[in-house]
Amino acid sequence: MNVIPPETLVPRPARERQFSRGRGRHEDIRQAVFDLEAKGEWTVQRVPAPYRELTTKYGLVKKIPLQHTWHHKSCGQCGHIPGYSTSIFWINRKLGFDYFDPQDQTSCTAWNYYASATSNAVAQAAVALRNFAAAYETGYYPLIHCGTSYGHYKEVRAELVRHPELRAEVRRILEKLGKPMVVPEEIVHYSEWLHAIREEIKTRQVRDFSNIVVAVHPACHYYKLVEGDAIYDPDIYGGQRTAVVTGLAEALGARVADYSTWFDCCGFGFRHILVQRDFTRSFATMRKIEVMKEEANPDVVLTHDTGCVTTLDKSQFAARAHGRNVGIPVLSDAQFAALAMGAHPYRVCQLHWHSADYRPLLEKMGVDWRAAWEEFKADLERLKRGEVQYLTWDDVD
Repeated sequence: MNVIPPETLVPRPARERQFSRGRGRHEDIRQAVFDLEAKGEWTVQRVPAPYRELTTKYGLVKKIPLQHTWHHKSCGQCGHIPGYSTSIFWINRKLGFDYFDPQDQTSCTAWNYYASATSNAVAQAAVALRNFAAAYETGYYPLIHCGTSYGHYKEVRAELVRHPELRAEVRRILEKLGKPMVVPEEIVHYSEWLHAIREEIKTRQVRDFSNIVVAVHPACHYYKLVEGDAIYDPDIYGGQRTAVVTGLAEALGARVADYSTWFDCCGFGFRHILVQRDFTRSFATMRKIEVMKEEANPDVVLTHDTGCVTTLDKSQFAARAHGRNVGIPVLSDAQFAALAMGAHPYRVCQLHWHSADYRPLLEKMGVDWRAAWEEFKADLERLKRGEVQYLTWDDVD
């Protein structure tokens, strides 16, 4: 199948129209959020300075905080891809950014909601605002690691704005918890933060990625749920696809290769992964990985959501057993950026948790993975001997 080069996807007139289409009919829900604050319904937590202003799909400006961020971690990242979260924290530290890693955050419970529909609107909204209140009480601004949490919280915000009876029920629950009713000015995903600081990351880049070919999988829950809040840029795919991940990869010198099924889900699908796992694995490998392999032949697949990294990476072992044309490492954009800045592939990025063979990618990046693995094994021996209880940031830097 022939792939249309990205530069020919959108004719020039469409580029000019991109950020004007939808204006006047696309709701800027933030105004309603502020109006409800003026009526005493809740408090709006403002985006702290310094921040960057990026453009959303329909031309609205979105503020992205650079520092003073409260990191809403992902249950799937912490459980399946720990190098995802540690890469985000490591980048903050290397750039000297002030951030907060909370101890009292709960899961957003959105997987339960989307996969089984056994929850309810009040419970889902109360969990969201309980986490927003926890961030507000620290003085740090919430930065959402998980694409599912991000999309779900945007839906919750819209429901709370539209339904006063829902706000009343959530307020009653938060009063029992002794928590304030708080909604952030912007709901921000970490990949938007990476996009906003991609030039800062580039200045700290120590590994040459000019020979790395990347295929990007944009996460459904990032840009298909409440689509008008996602970041777009007319210089990236003519403003016809979300700019995050792709913009970062290009800033780091990698070549982003196009493929025809970029719009398709990774296969996770929430309910699919629970009750039709063979469908998930087949879709992930046959509709995504094989198409990427045949049309773009990338060195790595980059994405920006927990479920997407897990599904695209972990599904390949079954397809390989059946002789399918797979075998592409899958990383988050955060891990890719950290590696560019010199992060240790095991101590920081924890690539040993990944299933698809990532070692040829590391070799192409100029990383001696054998030496790095021996260093990591030495760390494990120190832990086994009880010399240290855990690795510190001094150990990984």
